[in-house]
Amino acid sequence: MLCPKCQRPLEDDADGPYICCADATLQWRCRECAKVSEGFAFPYGRCPHCGGALEAVDARTPDDAAALAGIRTAFEIELGGRAFYTRAATAASDPQMKALFERFAAMEGEHMDTLSRRYHIDAPAPAPGFEVKLAAIFGGVESRPDDPGNLFRIAIAMEQRAAAYFTEQAARAQNNATEAQLYRELAAEEREHAELLATEFTRWSAGKPGLMGGSAT
Repeated sequence: MLCPKCQRPLEDDADGPYICCADATLQWRCRECAKVSEGFAFPYGRCPHCGGALEAVDARTPDDAAALAGIRTAFEIELGGRAFYTRAATAASDPQMKALFERFAAMEGEHMDTLSRRYHIDAPAPAPGFEVKLAAIFGGVESRPDDPGNLFRIAIAMEQRAAAYFTEQAARAQNNATEAQLYRELAAEEREHAELLATEFTRWSAGKPGLMGGSAT
């Protein structure tokens, strides 16, 4: 006999009521770093990023202008990041570095998918004709096309600036608990991106293989 929900075989003794957990993906917010993780369960109920205690988060649909503005900004940053990494991959002459930035571009797309699922908003289409210098301006880093490491520095700077922006917005929204929590979650996402990039840059500079599969020449 098959489960009518997930079509997996039922145990032989499943004569009475049974539980099917297919598609039971939940959202969990860390009480320490505010990072939201998605999954049915995590080891010991702890945040996979910092080890803090997790609490269940109800599905949310933003319904006020401030929350929508925050999520729109998040999409704008993710769209810019994906466009930057796509262009950086095209500009990279080293095949390993090219592959690394292609993975980061895919990662930004995954982050937008996560935001879409979490806040029930369709991700906007990517804009063509993006220029790397726009990311450099956003990150506050000088654009030096002939310096391969500069692409890393721009990427790290723009992620750090995004994290700082959302952290500032969370502080300003302290009188609105929902809005403040939203900004803390977004800041946690960007901090994670910046830390990952910084680690990859350090390993690339030292000639070590990247943790995401890339390596330096």
